[in-house]
Amino acid sequence: MSEQKTAIIIGAGPAGLTAAYELLENTDIKPVIFEKSDTIGGICKTATHNGYKIDIGGHRFFSKSDRVMKWWADIMPIEKLEGEQKVFYRKESRSVFSSKDAPSPENTDLVMLVRKRKSRIYFLRKFFDYPLKLNFTTLKKLGTVRTIKIGFSYLRSSIFPKKTEENLEDFFINRFGRELYLTFFKSYTEKVWGVPCNQISAEWGAQRIKGLSLKKAVMDFFKKRISDNKGLDQKETEDSLIEKFLYPKLGPGQMWERVAEIIKEKGGQIYMNKKVDEIKYEGNKIRSVGIKDAQGEKTEILGDYFFSTMPVKELISSLKDAPKNVQEVADGLVYRDFVTVGLLMDRLTVTDNGNNISDNWIYIQDRDVKLGRLQIFNNWSPYLVRDKEKIWLGLEYFCSEGDELWEKHDTEFIDFAIGELEKIGIIAKKDVRDSVIIRMKKTYPAYFGTYERFQEIKDYINTFENLFLIGRNGMHRYNNQDHSMLTAMAAVENIISGIKTKENIWSVNTEEQYHEKKNQTA
Repeated sequence: MSEQKTAIIIGAGPAGLTAAYELLENTDIKPVIFEKSDTIGGICKTATHNGYKIDIGGHRFFSKSDRVMKWWADIMPIEKLEGEQKVFYRKESRSVFSSKDAPSPENTDLVMLVRKRKSRIYFLRKFFDYPLKLNFTTLKKLGTVRTIKIGFSYLRSSIFPKKTEENLEDFFINRFGRELYLTFFKSYTEKVWGVPCNQISAEWGAQRIKGLSLKKAVMDFFKKRISDNKGLDQKETEDSLIEKFLYPKLGPGQMWERVAEIIKEKGGQIYMNKKVDEIKYEGNKIRSVGIKDAQGEKTEILGDYFFSTMPVKELISSLKDAPKNVQEVADGLVYRDFVTVGLLMDRLTVTDNGNNISDNWIYIQDRDVKLGRLQIFNNWSPYLVRDKEKIWLGLEYFCSEGDELWEKHDTEFIDFAIGELEKIGIIAKKDVRDSVIIRMKKTYPAYFGTYERFQEIKDYINTFENLFLIGRNGMHRYNNQDHSMLTAMAAVENIISGIKTKENIWSVNTEEQYHEKKNQTA
């Protein structure tokens, strides 16, 4: 009998855990995961502070992939719903969820809630629906002059679009017009990335915003007025317009902690606080990884297959003797980091006609504060909040490791965040009851720096038959968690089928029509 083969997986986030699970379900290959931190789930983890849970970044569990939706439901069943059965993925695949035998969140923690998505833009100290609705309320808030400018600007972009989208600014203007871009997209996007939109690749828009445009948003608005679809099957809806999603009762980390438990039960291994800092190869195959523990002791681990979710910059650094041009591109890759400030409030200053606001998150468009987005954890899941009479907020800041924001002392940063939220009229400082700050490095792989030369890294990595880059940081691609999972699934399928090319992995979450159009105009 041949010795059991081993897959070394770097990282215990959604991509790495999905790869391990799929290997155990479909092969005889033993997965061994090395995670450099002490937590499961990567940026999809759930943090806890004094009994209050924090979703870092806000993670909707929704996918247009039937496979992913079923995968989640198999791990964590969906809550019991009143009324008729609810479709959560396509009827054609005969995959229909019935509430008949579903659990109730009152009786178990292992359950997915069905949540209604609501997010708005906060601008000019007013709330605007996201996506924008062309109704009387919106027009009144914008004012007559700005509304007319938006209309004519959109018409101009529709009639005379930029033939070649050189950057993200061109991408936005072609779909929304210059005036709407300047009003609702420019400031927030530049908060996220820290550079002007005209320095960011248009590929980011093609991946994250895909086919969304002002025209589609308007069409979707009218479509929903006449549609009777009450389920979660929203495949024909642009991702930014999705109205319902699933959510683990105790936050996104609960899903991945459960997956980790299953992996261990099935014979996989997960090692925490183990950093991969060296990768050795012979010819076109990776042979081993060097692991460093918290005490600095090193161990060499042999393997047959290797999955990497570590940042590409670190991966290339670990691959000794990589070509000079590849090292150069890797060194120039840029990441944006992320800070969440949790605030426990007695109340908010703003209300919806006297009631608590029901948004999951709010985009802070105002230019005079650095705050990018505001999460209201009560509205993601009431079970994230220990005291149901309190309001549990997450203030999100986008920054870069070493910059002025990142370097602020914890107490200074929290006071700064409270001051900003009070400045724009959302809270009063006297109503704050508790606070915490959480920093996350390399949360957003950026589409500038040396990103335009990223193909050089892909070409080099693809020469290693048994190395698979998966996930957000693993591929330096701003994937959602479902796309990260799909890259892991595709990689495992390649191993099973003996497929050497990695193109099916790289094609996950790409806008084919955009790239076809781009190639035609190049």
